[in-house]
Amino acid sequence: MKPLAEILRPNTLNDFVDQEHLVGANGPIKKLIQNKAMYSMIFWGPPGTGKTSLARIISNELKCNFVEISPTTSGVKDIKSTVKTAEETFFGKKMRTLLFIDEIHRFNKAQQDYLLPHVEKGTITLVGATTENPSFEVISPLLSRTKVYAFKPISKESIRILIKKVLSYLKKEKIELKIDKKGIDFLVEISNGDARNVLNAVDALVLTGQKKLTKKGIENILQENLNRYDKKGEEHYNTISAFIKSMRASDVTAALYYLARMINAGEDPKFIARRMIIFASEDIGLANSNGLIVANEVFRSVEVIGYPECGLNLAHGVIYLCKSKKDRSVDEALFKALKDVKRHGNLPIPLHLRNAVTGLMKGFGYGKGYEKYPKDKSLMPNEIKDSVYI
Repeated sequence: MKPLAEILRPNTLNDFVDQEHLVGANGPIKKLIQNKAMYSMIFWGPPGTGKTSLARIISNELKCNFVEISPTTSGVKDIKSTVKTAEETFFGKKMRTLLFIDEIHRFNKAQQDYLLPHVEKGTITLVGATTENPSFEVISPLLSRTKVYAFKPISKESIRILIKKVLSYLKKEKIELKIDKKGIDFLVEISNGDARNVLNAVDALVLTGQKKLTKKGIENILQENLNRYDKKGEEHYNTISAFIKSMRASDVTAALYYLARMINAGEDPKFIARRMIIFASEDIGLANSNGLIVANEVFRSVEVIGYPECGLNLAHGVIYLCKSKKDRSVDEALFKALKDVKRHGNLPIPLHLRNAVTGLMKGFGYGKGYEKYPKDKSLMPNEIKDSVYI
């Protein structure tokens, strides 16, 4: 029997669960399909949330030539072959090609660079899936040519509905498997918002040949999942949130505990270190500018050393950041400035601050009256001259 995750993969938007912000009545993907249009996208989110399925649904709905490749088994040669086929398919059958790249973050810079001209020309429509933050793992030129859509963990309600759907499917196939309410509740809890995870768990239960299962019976079969920390699922986000909030509260013990949980689970040390760099400016800021230096050095250390030794570097940085005084004025100042930008748009820059690189520009008053060390507020556009950020 095929894996249940493949058998029950949704084929239409009507079968697709959750991600209402993308596929609901006003969701961008829903609108895209309704308009028979397509553009390149990056799907970012935890595993088992429907990234691959949604890419296939878009391709089916828009009647595209669907090509799927994975960085673990493919390279530039495969992309070249896809581009050639895309050109032939378009000019021959007038059919567009959707290239789906799972785990696109695993492509190196050169491989991602190769995609650029073909995405820009529209030879292929790229849909890349990633569990990593695209800002760090996808090159900027490719990001600028795509729309990034974030996927959320599947809700517990939807996981529960999925389990009942699986059991109905098994009954239809004359495969007897009954799970009591507490057993279903347990499966929902260990799913971590990952539909594939729960489907694989049911697969394992079916293979044991047992026909009736309670929570205890499921625990005995799925022992490896009981203390599971999913590096890309809900627990991942909950733990990093608790970690940051503990440092914010200057609670060294709590921060080290959550750090230890992430280290024990094999969390990417660079991910932890990046969050520490952000924290150093956002929560410590001007109270101790050395915090940013320490956090950056921690990041460099984990890059060079790796596990298990870099755990000491992380702990060193966490203790330092926890004990530092806190000041959020940098964060608040930036967002006050951004608020003015969003409210007023790009206001004209005062003439005396503009660089007069030609005679014509000088004639229009560019640079006139500029003082190297002005003591008034003449550096701001007139409309917001009274704004103060810090």
